[in-house]
Amino acid sequence: MSESGAGGRYHRSANGLIASLVVTVLAVALFVVLRNANRTEPVLEPESVDYLDVVAQAADGGTDLVHPRRLPEGWIATSIDLDRAPEPGWGIGILTDDDTFVGLRQEDADVRDLVEEYVDENAVTEDPIEVPGAIAPTWQGWSDDGGDLGWSAEVGGETVLVYGSASAADQRTLIGLLTTERPAG
Repeated sequence: MSESGAGGRYHRSANGLIASLVVTVLAVALFVVLRNANRTEPVLEPESVDYLDVVAQAADGGTDLVHPRRLPEGWIATSIDLDRAPEPGWGIGILTDDDTFVGLRQEDADVRDLVEEYVDENAVTEDPIEVPGAIAPTWQGWSDDGGDLGWSAEVGGETVLVYGSASAADQRTLIGLLTTERPAG
């Protein structure tokens, strides 16, 4: 037996410790790089909802809902909001072909309340527009500092609001497609 008591131990030094830390960090970095190189991000496609089925069911129950008779190519309805009593309301969320949002809301409510909720509480009025063939002759414009737009009109005694981050042209397209007619089929 040795008197130093070191036996089978190896000699430890600060340089050896630093070298082992560097090797460990490089191994972890290599692992992360290889893992990210082999990883694919999932492509999440929004699911389409059948808003025309809801509109048809409402019509069967005696309620006429303002809705687009169809959506332009590449647009999809992604959400439906149907509120019952005490304050009934109806809405659709839509993604355009360039993945911007446009919504539709129909409710027996003050237009200013809907604009504050769906456009911005500090929305300012814009010039009204007329859309040929639209369900209402004139639509009041609304905008906010963030670039959101909205257009409101009264249809059948209720406020209808088209709003979102989609372009004014896309929103006008939706306005031109609105109807209260029962969907065919």
